[in-house]
Amino acid sequence: MEIPKIVGAGLVVIGVGMGIGRIGGSAMEAIARQPEATGKIQTAMLIAAALIEGIGFAALFAVGD
Repeated sequence: MEIPKIVGAGLVVIGVGMGIGRIGGSAMEAIARQPEATGKIQTAMLIAAALIEGIGFAALFAVGD
């Protein structure tokens, strides 16, 4: 694997980690403000995290080619 591809893969992993972390933090803040909406917030958080992770996997596979 060439150096630019390794750097690209690393940036993808860092970006995905930051995105999922930000979603989790924002969801915790939202739950703290409105505890009665916990179920809806968690559902939206999990869907968004799964979509981000899927995009990350797709980017990693594209970098690996």
